[in-house]
Order: sequence, then structure tokens, then C-alpha cells
Amino acid sequence: MLDFDFKYLQTIRAIKKKIKRADIALILGSGLGDYYKNLNIVESLSTSDLPDYPKSTVEGHAGKIHLAENFGKMILIYQGRIHFYEGYKIYECVLPIFISKKLGCDKILLTNAAGGIADYLSPGDLMLITSFNSIFIKKEMSTLLGLANLELRNKLLNFPSKELNNIIKQVALENKIDLKEGTYFYVKGPSYETPAEIRMMQKVGAAAVGMSTAHEAFFALKLGMECSAISCITNYAAGLSFFKLSHEEVTITANLAKDKFQKLLDKTLQKL
Repeated sequence: MLDFDFKYLQTIRAIKKKIKRADIALILGSGLGDYYKNLNIVESLSTSDLPDYPKSTVEGHAGKIHLAENFGKMILIYQGRIHFYEGYKIYECVLPIFISKKLGCDKILLTNAAGGIADYLSPGDLMLITSFNSIFIKKEMSTLLGLANLELRNKLLNFPSKELNNIIKQVALENKIDLKEGTYFYVKGPSYETPAEIRMMQKVGAAAVGMSTAHEAFFALKLGMECSAISCITNYAAGLSFFKLSHEEVTITANLAKDKFQKLLDKTLQKL
């Protein structure tokens, strides 16, 4: 098992020179990175300036860490994330989770852009993740988490946080935000799924599919953090639409959904 404290000692030291502590962490997915602009930012760091922090290579993932002071809380915001498909190791992909824990966060909200599989989902919808299917990354997850540990396996049953999910659902109801729910199917990427793979995912009950979030959530649970996750459905999955999938489509659709996404996050952060 990797010693994160030793591996990322210099990274944490560099961050703590600017950011001492935070209460809640938030990771912004593809096309959702502008959310931080609505908050009172008190500090911003470029991850390219941090020792041992993987460089972001994906459009829509700026590689910034912001600290905002809003709603009576210090909110740690990752504008962009680290993906397994960029060629990084699984332990590098969960570095934001480790940093958040070291800065004192006990809660984390994960967001992503995802392809809709279930027939009740359309581009522009928001979906609260109720479970994961991550069969394509079992080996890497086992290495990261040590899944032979019964105590840890029981911890993983705590996703999503019932308390956080109930707050998010209450916020959606109070503010008349149409919030769907469903299982997120994790794939490694970087290529989009084939129509045959999507049909397989439909058969096992997946509502949406994407290339992030699952390993972040599991590592957060390992570290004792409460975790919930929201997908912005930015496209129909392969074979469910006449149009060819593209990252540009993901970004455009996420931008169209940003107003209700912003309201949902704002009101949720106020209640936490």
C-alpha cells in the first residue's frame, strides 16, 4: 500500500503555505468548471506549480485549486480532475481526495459529466448517483484500497452518504429542480463506449456512464469522509442517438445546465 503522506509530503507542504484548512471539498467535472466564479474566492493555486501534482491534459479541466469563503464555510474547489485515461496511476487520480482530507475536509461533493443510458434521462438532466458499477477497474481499486479488508469493504457500503443525499434531494424539491437518480457505470476511457457495451450496461441496471468519480468516492470513504456525487447528463450514450459523441457536445450541454447546477450546489452548500 502506497504511503500517501510520504509520497505527497512536498505537495501538502506547498499547498498549506497558501491554504491552511477547509470544511468541504468540491470537484468540478467536465464543462462544470465555471461554478467557482460565483463564489467568494480567497485563494487560488495552479496545480502546475505544485510539486508531484499531475498535469491536467483534458479540455474543460483547468488544473486549479480554489478556496472560497461562502455560506459560513471554507470550501475547497478543484477546477478539473485527474483521469485514469490520461495515463496516470490510480493513486495519482485520487490525490485531490487525499489533499482535501489533509486540509480538514470531512465532506466531499463530486460532480461529473456523464452519458445517459436510462430512458428517463436526457441531455441537460442532473442525476444524483445512488450506486456505482466499476467492474472495469477492479484490479486497480483493489491495489488502491486493499479490498480484502472486511472493515474497509463495509465502509464502501456507506456510499452515498445518506445525510448528504437527503440534503441534496431536499434542496432539489424546495427549489423545483428536477433531480433524477441512478447508478453510474465507471469505465476507464479515453474512448467512448460502443453500442454493444451500452446494451450490456443497460442489462445490469446502469443509468449513466462516465470516466471518473467512482475511485474518488471509494478513496474518500477509505479516509473516513462523507461523500455524494452528481452527474450532469451531457449526451446520450453510444447507440442511443443518431449523433456522433464528442467532448465538445459534453461541454456545450453542461454549459446549458449550469444555472440549475449552480442553484443546486449553492443551496446544498448552505445547508451542509
